[in-house]
This record gives sequence, C-alpha cells and structure tokens, in this order.
Amino acid sequence: MKTRVKVFVTGLVQGVGFRPFVYRLAEELGLKGYVLNSELGVVIEAEGEKEELHTFLIRLQSEKPPIAKIFSLEYKFLEPVGYKDFEIRKSEKGGEVKVCVLPDLATCKECLKELFDKKDRRYRYPFINCTNCGPRFTIIEELPYDRPNTSMKEFKMCEKCLSEYEDPTDRRFHAQPNACPKCGPYVFFVDESKKVVCKDEEAIRKVIEYLEAGKIVALKGLGGFHLICDATREETVRELRRKKRREEKPFAVMFKDLNTIKEYAEVSPLEERALTSVESPIVILNKKPGTDLAESVSPENNTVGVFLPYTPLHHVVLNDFKRPIVATSANVTDEPIVKDNDEALSIVGEIADGALLHNRRIVRRCDDSVVRVIAGRQVPIRRSRGFVPVPVVLPFSLKRPVLALGAHMKNTVAVAKGNKVYLSQHVGDVDNPKAEEFLREVVGDMLKLFEVEPEVVVCDRHPLYYSTRYGREKFGDRLVQVYHHHAHVISCMAENEVPLEGRVIGVAFDGTGYGRDGTIWGGEFLIAGYTDFERRYHLKTFRLPGGDRAVKEPYRVAVSLLLSSGIDPRKVLPVDGKKLSLLEQMVKKGVNSPLTSSMGRLFDGVSAILGIREKVTYQAQAAILLEQRALHFSTEEAYHFDVTGGEVDWRPVVEQIVKDRSTLSVEEIARKFHNTVASMVVRVVDRLREETGLDTVALSGGVFQNKLLTEILYEDLRSKGFKVLLHQIVPPNDGGISLGQAVYGGLV
Repeated sequence: MKTRVKVFVTGLVQGVGFRPFVYRLAEELGLKGYVLNSELGVVIEAEGEKEELHTFLIRLQSEKPPIAKIFSLEYKFLEPVGYKDFEIRKSEKGGEVKVCVLPDLATCKECLKELFDKKDRRYRYPFINCTNCGPRFTIIEELPYDRPNTSMKEFKMCEKCLSEYEDPTDRRFHAQPNACPKCGPYVFFVDESKKVVCKDEEAIRKVIEYLEAGKIVALKGLGGFHLICDATREETVRELRRKKRREEKPFAVMFKDLNTIKEYAEVSPLEERALTSVESPIVILNKKPGTDLAESVSPENNTVGVFLPYTPLHHVVLNDFKRPIVATSANVTDEPIVKDNDEALSIVGEIADGALLHNRRIVRRCDDSVVRVIAGRQVPIRRSRGFVPVPVVLPFSLKRPVLALGAHMKNTVAVAKGNKVYLSQHVGDVDNPKAEEFLREVVGDMLKLFEVEPEVVVCDRHPLYYSTRYGREKFGDRLVQVYHHHAHVISCMAENEVPLEGRVIGVAFDGTGYGRDGTIWGGEFLIAGYTDFERRYHLKTFRLPGGDRAVKEPYRVAVSLLLSSGIDPRKVLPVDGKKLSLLEQMVKKGVNSPLTSSMGRLFDGVSAILGIREKVTYQAQAAILLEQRALHFSTEEAYHFDVTGGEVDWRPVVEQIVKDRSTLSVEEIARKFHNTVASMVVRVVDRLREETGLDTVALSGGVFQNKLLTEILYEDLRSKGFKVLLHQIVPPNDGGISLGQAVYGGLV
C-alpha cells in the first residue's frame, strides 16, 4: 500500500547539491513527489511503498553529499495525494534559511575522528565541536546566536581557535562554542567530601575508577547532569534506585557504539536510523535475552531505553570504561534535572559518590529525548534535547501570536506565530515547587528567545492545575482555556496537516483529563475541528475510590470495576477484608470517589484483576506491564462488549476476564483485552463514519504509547478504509498538549 512521507531538513542543505541528491535517490527508489528549499531548510514529500520510503529516510542521512550537514531531520507519514513524478520545485520565499535557534547536535564524525587522534591538538578534549555539532539551545542566552550571547563568552579563543573561527574555508568557521584545551572549558572531579581532587585527564580516570568500583557519578552533560553507573552491576543499579527514590521506572542505558547495542537489544532499520541521527534520542528497544545487563535497569520489562554517546565527554568515558552505563537525569524523582555545579554538589554524598563537573555554564535545562518506533513510525515519548526548538510547521497561519502553558503532567510550553509552533523542552510533572519554578522559567525563556508578545495565552480547563492558576494570575484577561482531550486531538490534527476547515473522528485515550461535565474524562470519541468538538461516545463511567490514590493503587480501580460488573471483589483480589469493605462503601456512596471514563484507568484495573500490579511506583506501570504480558501470546480473539447509546460498556469484558482467570494464562487474557480495546475503537468509529461521513481518525493520548494496541488498531482501521492519524512530531501523551493549545488559541 502506497503512503507519503514529508521530511523537514535543517542545516547546511542549500547550495550544496542536496536537492539533486534527493532527486536522484527518489528516482532510483521509484518514488514520486518533490523537493524544495524553504525558509526553514529543505522540504521533501515522497510517495511510494512503505519499505522504499523507510529506505529513503535511512539513505537520506547516510548518503547525503559530503559537504551537506544535517542539523535536524523530522519526518511524518501522511496519506498519499497521487504525485505523478518526482521534481525539484522552485524555492519558497526565496529559500533563505531563517532558523535562528538550533537544537543541540550530537558529535559529528569529523570531530569524533579528531577526538581519538593522538596527533590532533584536541585529542580527548571533552568539548571538541565544529559548525556541524555541539551545543546550541542549551548555551544561547539571547538572539542572535553569536558567541557573546552564549555561555561561551567567558572563554577567550586562543590564536589557533580564532584563526579557525574566522576562516570561511574551515569546518569551525563561526562555530560559536569553538575551543581547545588551551583556551576552553575543562572538566574537574569532586569526591565525596565535595572537594576538587583533580582535573582534565586525571578527572576522567577518576570517573572510570569510581565506575569500576561500583560507585555512582554525577556527570555534567549538555542540558544537565546525568547520574551514571555500571549498567551490568545489579547491586549498584539497586543502590541508585534507592538513592534517587525511583523504585522501578526503567533507566536509560548508554552504549559505546551501535554494534554493542545490537548485542543487548533488537534493532530494526528505523530504530537504527533514530539511534544514529543527529538528535541522538533514547530509543525504546526490545531486549535480547541472556545479556549481562542488570535486571534492575528495567525490571519486569521486555524493553530497554538505549542511546549512544552524544557529547565528546560521553564518548571518552564510554571508550575508557568499555561497558554500558546507566545514564539517568540527575535529580530526585519528579524534580527538574540538575544543571548547575552548585546544584550538583548538593547531591554529592546524598545520591552521587562523586561528580565530574566542568566550567561551561548550562543556560537552560534540557532532558534527553525518548522515541519509540510504532506502526513503522518514529513516535516521540519525550521531545526535548536534539529536537527542541525546531518548530512544528502548520498547514495554515494562526491569526495571532500565542503562548500555551501545557498540561499538568509531562508538561511542555509552546509559543506560536504565523505558521510555526515552537515547543519547549520537557518540563515534566508540575506537582512540586521546583517544577513550578521551572515552568515559570521556561515561559519567560521562550517568550524572550522567540521574541513573542502573545495576544492570547492558553491553558487547560482543569481548575486545580498549577499551569491554570499561573495563567490566571500572570496573564488575566488574555487567558483562554481549552478542554484537555480536545487539545490532544487538535495536536494530532495539526502535525498531520489536516486543513483549517477539516474535521476528524478524534479518539482520545489517556489517564486523566477534565471533562466538559466536570468528571474525569479519558476514554473519548469526539467529532472535532480545530476550534470546536462534540463528545459522541465515551467509555462507561466508573468510580475511582480515593481519587488520586486510585492512580497509584490500581487495586482500588479493580474493586470499582468488579463491583460495577456485579462481582464480589473478595473472590478475585487478595486484599484485606476491612480495606475492601471500606472501598465498597466509598464506591457505592460516591464518597471521595470521582467518576471517570478513563481508558488508562481501565487498563490499570484489568492489570490488577490479573494480579500483575496492585500498586505502582511510576505512571502507567500497571498498563505497561499488561502490554508486556500480552506480547507473549498471539491470538485474534477478543471479548464481547456493548455499545449502548453514547457509552461503550466494558462490564461484559470484566465478567469474561474474571471467568477466564481459572482456565487461561495471564498472557492470553492480556492479549485478548488489547484486541478488545481495538475492537471497541473500530466499532465506534465505524458508527461515527455512518453518522457523519467522516473517515479520518486521529489517535491521541498517552494510551497510544502502547505499541501493541496502536499497531493492532492501525491495521484494523486501515483495513476498513479509514485514514489513521498518529503522532510523529510531538508525543501522544500530555507532552504534545501545548501544540493543540497553541493552535486553538491562535484560531478562536
């Protein structure tokens, strides 16, 4: 089946033979479409079979002209439009590149070669860079992007570096972070007593010594500090969990090179492209069995988040240590990543046994990005370092400049003007004073950096979100509110280039969102445009005994589901009798038990009924582990359910699951449940197509991070003739909400 890919490339890609290269490659692969220069770089649209398009994406990066430099490459799959041939089109707006702020770029091949060349004057220098790589977003203070406006202004270039910087023929011509061991930043090591004990090469050796001894080191990166340790030492990883207060949420692992990753995990061609891209994100891969990776890296999980070194400092450490390292953000769980040396010193002796610091200031915090390949697409789970601040380009222009304050969980902020929306780096969950301060910091930073004076400021409808309260206090009359799940669907529409007057069937599945009727939504079927929506169907509501406690204790959700299905929880759940009696009263009387239609909570409850997880230690853990179990069984069977009026009744599903517990494996039941949820969606959107004539379905919300469910559903909907829109530029979770908010605010 033919499809279309749209690619946005920024970098040194104009006037270097890039468009003819794209043309020749497309012709070779039998693709149709066009390539043109735009004000952002190069835009490509190509139509063909999916396999050829995947090959096209990989070869764009690996076979580009030698002089061409790619600073970012974002792509999305869209419905085909029927191009007849491939052509080089005339440039848009003269083709002048106007990208003012670039993302941080992973170390390029040329710098990496010099880094390990004993004859080079920058041999093993941890801050080697050129115009093709190195820090940008995390060192710039204000526009224009010149050295005096970055944190590199504190380092005066030596004669040799200045000569490179001023030579138009040199690779380091106008490389703002240009430096060498003689004139640039340096690293130094701080031990348990918080005293500087060594610097430069001795400091690197001290890091290796600590790692080999099973210790934890705080290492200063591009957008903040990592906590690193030997990923093959179980006792060390457990100690890191204890100190960081991160009980079970998977850690990311950094590997020396791609071949080493392949020893530990399965890597598809698209996953390899993601790993080796200039963005260098964490990529979620399937583990290989029997490796020496510590079990506590990603407990009870078939997957592991892996990435490659993306700074010269990382490369030197991984080259010397020879083993994979855990590289997780240096912070206490749920607080912003540590970025300043003083902050890092405060965790030495508490979380880290020592710290490798340097004397180049980090201007703004920026966590690592995370992606997962789902349904043949690269889906962001967290869009941050490497991708930010490349804009999302809209298929239309907004009426006014906008600031969007994002959601409460996985927060990002956005500013928009014209047809471009600039999303911030990952802010995270805004549920503590440090996170609130970080949100305010990012808002001020984005407005200043992109020189936006918003006519409208957009926030969520939830009255208790900090972002909502902050919006009211700070922006007053300019504040506009949009419903959570409408913003989800708008974000999916916008990045998939639905026309301004377009309407879609929006399926918004997540854990929590404030609904129009004051209840907690999360299992929604909407008919939506960019500025309005209608809720047509939803998951049948149920009680959440204890409110937020039910999110952390899924057995509470299970009690509610069982009671609503006419089943005695005592026959199913191994929970104390007195506790069950109390929960029963809460559910029956509605005491501290808000109503919800949340699909995320339904996943949690089923996980608890199956004995997978009664309590969780991180968001969506019960649902994630339910997916993991489902992957171990293959069946197309599904459970019966009812659609009555505007409600999808899940109660028959719970009844059948409880019955199957005595005869079927947990894996088979989990797979049947995933098939059932996909069937629910197909049946409802089929009805909505009959009722409205719409055949485009937008899937958004955190539930669609579930690879198994999304891939089943994608194929089932496509087989029935639906056009299916998935997230590919911004996350399906609440990290993408700010895009939808910004578009809404710019149009209403």
